[in-house]
Amino acid sequence: MLRKLLFLEDLRAGADLALLLFRLFVGAFLIWGVWDNIVSAERMDEFVDFLAHNGFAYPALMAPLSVYAQFACGIAFIAGFATRWAGLVCAFNFIVALVMVDAANGPRDALPAALLVLFGLLMATHGAGRFALEALGRKQDA
Repeated sequence: MLRKLLFLEDLRAGADLALLLFRLFVGAFLIWGVWDNIVSAERMDEFVDFLAHNGFAYPALMAPLSVYAQFACGIAFIAGFATRWAGLVCAFNFIVALVMVDAANGPRDALPAALLVLFGLLMATHGAGRFALEALGRKQDA
């Protein structure tokens, strides 16, 4: 009894719900963050210029690649489908952002990208959880 209270073991029952909420939040954030680049050529051009200014190779290719990768990851996280792949793509995309841009601006500016790297690694290693499309038809672990 003391162990359950000390380690809050009963909270495990909400782990899949917490993971769902986390996926929905991060997925929506990723989609929101790139939506203007998808619907506006001018905003995409601004992103191309940003990448060029920060020394990225092939910014005209890298900008839409990053934008659509983030958009696809957002959809995958929300749906709970192919989340391990999306996690790897998300982690890679934001590792590049950290190395090329955010780390030089200090820890406070690097935090969002760093958290997205960690979230991507969480998804890649743990998957989407019980409340996900990829869980349909899959026998749940005991």
